[in-house]
Amino acid sequence: MNINISKMTALIDIFGYTFFLNAVLASLLASISCGITGTYIVSRRMVFVSGGITHASFGGVGIAYFLGINPVLGALVFAVLSAFSVEYFTKKADMRNDSVIAMLWSFGMAVGIIFIFLTPGYSPNLMTYLFGSILTIDSADLTALIFLTIIIIGVFILFYRLILFVSFDEQFSITRRAPVALVNYVMIGIIALTVVLNIKIAGIILIISLLTIPQNSANLFTHKFDKIIYYSVLIGFMGSFSGLMISYFLNIPSGATIIFSLIMIYLMLRGIKYILIRSGRSVQT
Repeated sequence: MNINISKMTALIDIFGYTFFLNAVLASLLASISCGITGTYIVSRRMVFVSGGITHASFGGVGIAYFLGINPVLGALVFAVLSAFSVEYFTKKADMRNDSVIAMLWSFGMAVGIIFIFLTPGYSPNLMTYLFGSILTIDSADLTALIFLTIIIIGVFILFYRLILFVSFDEQFSITRRAPVALVNYVMIGIIALTVVLNIKIAGIILIISLLTIPQNSANLFTHKFDKIIYYSVLIGFMGSFSGLMISYFLNIPSGATIIFSLIMIYLMLRGIKYILIRSGRSVQT
């Protein structure tokens, strides 16, 4: 009994720490931004594109360390340029999408490694950027995530029908004279922003999971774009919060634990779907 009381007391006490509250708020903001953006990524089958942008941003991290500036700023510039390059070369230069992504992916990682090696003094600890460290989120990171979330929500509220139109039938959208190119550039720019500003949550290596696992979990029960967004945000926060709690008490890496929690939720939901189907119940809405 005393052991249970002490555990409950410890659980309550951690919410008195600013760094932990920052981490919880970051989890919520990441769930919203990745939930919305990830739904677009999954519906457009752009998972490989987002993965390429994510890894290419490492080049910006390396250059920023070499120049002595904020690594997130360097990653942001590199990611946006990489995102626009993918869109330009695949549409204007008639290059295969996967080829462009593979080149940018490898180029970004190579540039990052070279510039980190050339940085004078001790090599910086890159674990935060590669695998995430949500417990190190500060007020500046939260401010950036808040602005990102507001931008994403604003874009989707104002242009929801157009984004939906382009997402499901780009060729037909072109015949209807919809601004497809503009939508593609805006959305791939948002993907780059989402990837970079959420790096501290799960890291360059694992951020792609936040953009795909909740969406695929939601897709088990619905194919409607708006419902996938809502379910993805909920599932993303559940996985992020539970992973955060587990990582804190077990003293293990937060980014990896969050992704592990999301995978467990996916498997649990898949099991629930299987049981419902076996019992003859409808699972799609």
